[in-house]
Amino acid sequence: MNISLFEKLAEEGLISAASLEKTKAASGTKLLSVHWELKVVLYLGVLLLSGGLGVLVYKNIDTISHQAVLFVIAFLCLGGFYYSFRHRQPFAWTKVDSPSVFAEYAILLACLLLVTFLTYLQVQYETFGTRYGMATFIPMVVLLFSAYYFDHLGVLSLAITNFAAWMGVTITPYRIFSRNDFSSDRLIYTGMLLGLILLAVAFVSQHKKLKRHFAFTYSNFGTHILFIALLCALIVFDSKLTWSGILAGVCAFMLWQAFRYRSFYFALVVVLYGYVELNYIVLRWLETVAVDTVVTFLYFIISGTGMVFLLLRLNKTLRRP
Repeated sequence: MNISLFEKLAEEGLISAASLEKTKAASGTKLLSVHWELKVVLYLGVLLLSGGLGVLVYKNIDTISHQAVLFVIAFLCLGGFYYSFRHRQPFAWTKVDSPSVFAEYAILLACLLLVTFLTYLQVQYETFGTRYGMATFIPMVVLLFSAYYFDHLGVLSLAITNFAAWMGVTITPYRIFSRNDFSSDRLIYTGMLLGLILLAVAFVSQHKKLKRHFAFTYSNFGTHILFIALLCALIVFDSKLTWSGILAGVCAFMLWQAFRYRSFYFALVVVLYGYVELNYIVLRWLETVAVDTVVTFLYFIISGTGMVFLLLRLNKTLRRP
């Protein structure tokens, strides 16, 4: 029985305090919190609203003028920023709790609509022309400022995504994206640089105590981007031995960091990426010696079983006090 619902009804005067006490006594259970369930529902509501606006515009673009669409998006966006600004908490480099649940999702919706608004301007009117870097730089700055000013991890993730897009557009020539040439040397090196920058920001954030709770988000993005770029380098570039050594060295360093901070999540990520590297090297070798297919299946069975035991061992080790 969800006692929290009856408590809410009692607060609003819909049931008496005596009825609430009888309900608690009859249930014989502790109060059930639905905090995270409500947060998930609100997040889904924001995403569905922003996505629904896009579908509405797409299906009715012939009957709705572009100016009207832009006006509605801009109005909702400014309304979200205004509400969040009016109900903001004083800025601090430490963690700042949101003043209300609605304010937390108002700023998220406003930032999503900002990206939609600028994208609409560029696609329909080519406001930024061929300066694609500027089209991603402006929302990146606004999102990054909003993430720190309103202390919002969701907006920070949007800012990091825009930062990745800005680096890709600025450093990598646009023709690489237009031709879907994702094996480009320049794009791979850009991914490595982006991953290292995000990891460096996480390090500074953690040790200088500048929004320390943001460090995990920076590290999460940086770790995945760096490993994906290194795996692409291992697969695409000819110097397999060099890149396999670099990737192994990065795995060892990141695993040491995971043990240092006692983080099973990052240990899991590092081990999985290292396992992908090992599989690629072994499969390349098996291909050169032309072994039977049964040997390949046996390798995957044995290595997969070993991975499971290794992860169980890591989990047990990192959970020790």
